[in-house]
Amino acid sequence: MQGGASNLSDEALLDQCQRAAFGYFVENVNEANGLVADTSRDGSPASIAVVGFGLSCYPIGVERGWISRRRAADLTLAALRFFDQSPHGRDDDATGYRGFYYHFLDMQTGQRVWRCELSMVDTALLIAGVLVAGSYFDGPDETEIRELSERLYRRIDWDWARGGKATLRQGWKPKSGFLHYGWEGYNEATVLYVLALAAPDHPVSGDCFAGWTATYQWENIYGLDMLYGGPLFMHQFSHAWIDFAGIRDAFMREKASDYFENSRRATLLHREYARRNPFGFKGYGADLWGLSANDGPGGFRVRVDGQRHSFYGYAARGAPFGPDDGTLSPWSYLASLPFAPDESLAALRHLLRSFPHVAPDLRMPSAFNPTLAGRRGFGPGGWISAGHYGLDQGIATMMIENYRSGMIWNLLRANPHIRTGLHRAGFAGGWLTSGGPQNDA
Repeated sequence: MQGGASNLSDEALLDQCQRAAFGYFVENVNEANGLVADTSRDGSPASIAVVGFGLSCYPIGVERGWISRRRAADLTLAALRFFDQSPHGRDDDATGYRGFYYHFLDMQTGQRVWRCELSMVDTALLIAGVLVAGSYFDGPDETEIRELSERLYRRIDWDWARGGKATLRQGWKPKSGFLHYGWEGYNEATVLYVLALAAPDHPVSGDCFAGWTATYQWENIYGLDMLYGGPLFMHQFSHAWIDFAGIRDAFMREKASDYFENSRRATLLHREYARRNPFGFKGYGADLWGLSANDGPGGFRVRVDGQRHSFYGYAARGAPFGPDDGTLSPWSYLASLPFAPDESLAALRHLLRSFPHVAPDLRMPSAFNPTLAGRRGFGPGGWISAGHYGLDQGIATMMIENYRSGMIWNLLRANPHIRTGLHRAGFAGGWLTSGGPQNDA
């Protein structure tokens, strides 16, 4: 295991992994406007969701001593001022429309790139980070952060984003209008609905959330009763901001479960799937698992041990129903820590011991594929994603912190918007019923 990490305690190892992940945001931010690159690859545009993760990670860096409070506040203000002042409308140079923002923006100008969609869920991830900033920066000289945080949230027209349908739409484009699909089936959109329900000025109604939960798919897989979502990120992203342990909506009350427990079962499902390894991919096992949305080796077919397998580029891989091409997300161990700490730590140590080339500096790549070792021109280490993705580093930083201290959970437990949204969605019990934030993480 590299860098003497094999001799580190769990706490020390996680500290190093978390610091490595956090470093992404100070290395890939435009300090003039606060935009953070989607990936560390040359020419990458900004992702508004990655900015949301960055805004959530800066307070963690302050508390851990990795960045000064002043610099964290400056980076935060740069982003909030940019989104507050950037042009809104249907024009080509717009950054957003009706309070929502385009998924990808030019790192320098902030203009929409790739003719991408106005993204509802990515705006929600951005705003979740905006609310973290408003909750954390509570000093007398940090008033502007709090004011901008509130203003950016309040101006979003969430009800418009339904497009006249029962559930929120996934996106909108200025020339063609709303995309022809909505948020249906369980996925990472819980935080989107909580924010949309809580909005002071343009909220959606409770029947919108009920319409979404009506599309859920409850399954029994490997003896686990659970709300199914194939890729692990679906069970992680909303949980980075909201502590769902012990609180239940109507759907989960009927199932005698909660979304935190559901994510625990999803983690164990992925582990069991890898242990069974139905396609015989190299390395899979109880300590090497984790299918999620990630980079991939590309579109081609290769024969491996007598079987022809298709390999994909960027894809939302999932278990047990796929797609699966032997490509694993090592950051998913860090993002799964709150749900299954023993299994996640065992997988992390196995990865660093058996595949030291994957994360030599402890910053996890988007993905790697050991099955391709020595095949189709790949080296003995197989395929490893080039560069790093901001989403991966953000979820890793936040979930390690929630596991270590509960910091982000505690900040947003006390946020009135989050509490209002959960109440309007029908959540009750646990910390939500008891009152203010708890420090029992």
